[in-house]
Amino acid sequence: MHMLHPFACTPLLLTCLLLFFGHIGCSQTSTETRNLLPVPAQVKWGVSRFVLKNTWRTQLNAPVTPDSAVRAAAQRLNTWLVQQINEKRLTPEFTSSGAADLTIRYGRPGRMEAGDEERYSLRVTPAGIALDAPTSLGALRGLETLRQLLTKDKKNFYFPEADITDQPRFGWRGLLIDAARHFMPVAVIKRNLDGMAAVKLNVLHWHLSDDQGFRVESKTLPRLHEVGSEGQYYTQAQVRDVLRYAAARGIRVIPEFDMPGHATSWLAAYPVLASNDSTYGVAQRWGVLNIAMDPTRETTYQLLDTLIGEMTALFPDPYFHIGGDENDGRQWRRNPRIVEFMKTKGFVTEKGQPDKHALQTYFNRRILELVTARGKKMVGWDEILGAGLPPSAVIQSWRGRKGLYEAAKAGHATILSNGYYIDLNYSAATHYLNDPLPADAPLTAIEKQRILGGEATMWAEFADSVIVDSRIWPRTAAIAERFWSPATVTDVPDMYRRLGGISALLETLGVQHRRAPEKLLTQLAAGREMAPLRTLASVLEPVKEYKRHFQGMQYTTQTPLNRLVDAAPAESDAAREFGIAVENLLRLRQNAPQTAIALAAEAKVAAVAVATPLRQWQLNDALVRPLLLAQPSLEEYAPLSAQLSSISALALERLRQMEKGEKPPVAWQTAALKQLDVAKAPAGQAELAVVASVRKLIESK
Repeated sequence: MHMLHPFACTPLLLTCLLLFFGHIGCSQTSTETRNLLPVPAQVKWGVSRFVLKNTWRTQLNAPVTPDSAVRAAAQRLNTWLVQQINEKRLTPEFTSSGAADLTIRYGRPGRMEAGDEERYSLRVTPAGIALDAPTSLGALRGLETLRQLLTKDKKNFYFPEADITDQPRFGWRGLLIDAARHFMPVAVIKRNLDGMAAVKLNVLHWHLSDDQGFRVESKTLPRLHEVGSEGQYYTQAQVRDVLRYAAARGIRVIPEFDMPGHATSWLAAYPVLASNDSTYGVAQRWGVLNIAMDPTRETTYQLLDTLIGEMTALFPDPYFHIGGDENDGRQWRRNPRIVEFMKTKGFVTEKGQPDKHALQTYFNRRILELVTARGKKMVGWDEILGAGLPPSAVIQSWRGRKGLYEAAKAGHATILSNGYYIDLNYSAATHYLNDPLPADAPLTAIEKQRILGGEATMWAEFADSVIVDSRIWPRTAAIAERFWSPATVTDVPDMYRRLGGISALLETLGVQHRRAPEKLLTQLAAGREMAPLRTLASVLEPVKEYKRHFQGMQYTTQTPLNRLVDAAPAESDAAREFGIAVENLLRLRQNAPQTAIALAAEAKVAAVAVATPLRQWQLNDALVRPLLLAQPSLEEYAPLSAQLSSISALALERLRQMEKGEKPPVAWQTAALKQLDVAKAPAGQAELAVVASVRKLIESK
């Protein structure tokens, strides 16, 4: 886990987006982006359409040595189409000659590890659909775009006429899934791979070891999984199964085995690795434990050489991640033998003090040699960057752009994760506007080429296998667009419009970001009416960053994640839509003196859009309070429910004042703002997501 510092729609539209066919059902769509996410590089829309009939024929024009992944992907699309068109019969079939509804052509099998081309062209006409790509990888990406084009009207399912030419902006478009803090079973990994493929992400960064667990079977060092996993690990057969599943979707898998810090589970299995004489069990608590391997003993490198040899053979990708983050060196500085080693090697500061960074660079170079000897490229977090680190090491920056730029200037290929920490519960817009390579990047043309792309990171201290989907999706789809689409695609409202559609699409692919929280709410309601609890949960968000560690509850690896905070969305759609309605109302009121009488009517409609959810929230406390007080697991959220009712009443009073043309009395406004300050306080590690928008309403003149 990386402990980051804090980062210095109307109801009608929401209803439309949340329809089961939200990805194919809204007619009020942008003429440019429609429901596509990521937005392709170039799109030309026609006025006609290809209507699906009873038979759906697919023809593959493949090279002499075909890639089986393309046919498998086409078959998955066929199955999905049948599932969507469930009220009429659709018979899919493959044909080798004659007329075809979908023709797929590609030049050669793509090699993910080579960073092969992923570009494609997709042409939809009334007569048929043609998908062309130089490699099978491009064909896979084009099939996902075609899926997103499926549209439904009152009579038919159809694909709109379009001419699309597309290619990714960055070659490295990743998602890190932390299976070390909370173990993520194979089924969880697979369904998230399906989600990744749907939005054209192409790198799964599999975080497989940390203080709390070593999650892969090792046949050469079996105590690593026997002791270090506490029984929860992937067999090597399961790893190969995941690798095949990912490859069939054009996704690479990069394993991470964190060292020399974040290594308590290693030390529990093999105490010879420790930097002191302590013995360790697998860590049961969270946080940065500052427990590190001993980098001065040759036995450390002998053991790591054995493990690296085994794991580089298991994982075929040319990149191998060694972690390297958050080791403050305190164990090294407290060990006289290690301190003497540092002095002997000249690893000292200008003041003659032991230099832990120099010692870690020594460690990194030794590990780099072991990784390189297996034909792999070593990747590490930005702490590994230091004088003397060969430029062949790839730097993944989580602490900020400074390290990213320094690495690129020093000749290293780089990956940006800073700004894409989805476990911090920031909004999709926050991540969406964060660019791996902004226009003002202080880099030369050659240095810019070293920015490979970026990765969203799903650290799992507060996400288990049940709720992890809801913490990844749909926000990661916005990040996927940032990595794929042209840099000029930055329309946040349009992104959110399309994000609602892609969220519905992901559900049809088996991702459980909606189903799992709903199931948890059902369990919390314990047989009582659930609608009021759902209403409360919809305007809650977990506290941001890592504040859950510091709000009165001590979490361990055994703490269940089954409270209301865990069912609440990482980003509240209800609160965001309410905020849009408030902004719209205030804008109309501000412009009212200069506009025609018709605008006054428009402002009244806008006021209704604000008042409608406020009335529901004001009344909801009386409905949900009996449930909150009856369930010990829910009682801690009663203050939030009461505050939601109170601030909704304040906001409705402000709307009444606006309707009457009254200015808010100073005393009333002052008291209302104090009430909003109280409402900001979290409870049960959750907070009300509507407070800021209500404040804008109260402060308006």
